[in-house]
Amino acid sequence: QVQLVESGGGLVQAGGSLRLSCAASGGTFSSYAMGWFRQARGKEREFVAGIRWRGGLTDYSDSVKGRFTIARDSIKNTVYLQMNSRKPEDTAVYYCAAAIRSYSYARLDEFDYWGQGTQVTVSS
Repeated sequence: QVQLVESGGGLVQAGGSLRLSCAASGGTFSSYAMGWFRQARGKEREFVAGIRWRGGLTDYSDSVKGRFTIARDSIKNTVYLQMNSRKPEDTAVYYCAAAIRSYSYARLDEFDYWGQGTQVTVSS
């Protein structure tokens, strides 16, 4: 079973930057499509960013385009989410996810493995 562990969450002021990390173990990391999702208080879990096999095609939700960047390091078996120009509405629990056979629509059921999440709070 693939295990994913997120880290890097915390409190940051609006306009600041934060980088989340997701360490993977137990599988062939380089062959997985990876994604970041978030779930705000009282909201449904939503797609944030994704990256295809071997760091190819990337995808971003409209709300984070131009501010967030997803990247992966196959040597460290880690995927990152660099978050710049943070806004209070970015406050949420952020989840790392892996898709064995990639994804087409960034739906929750397209991802096979999930981390436990890390809380990110952006103050105004």
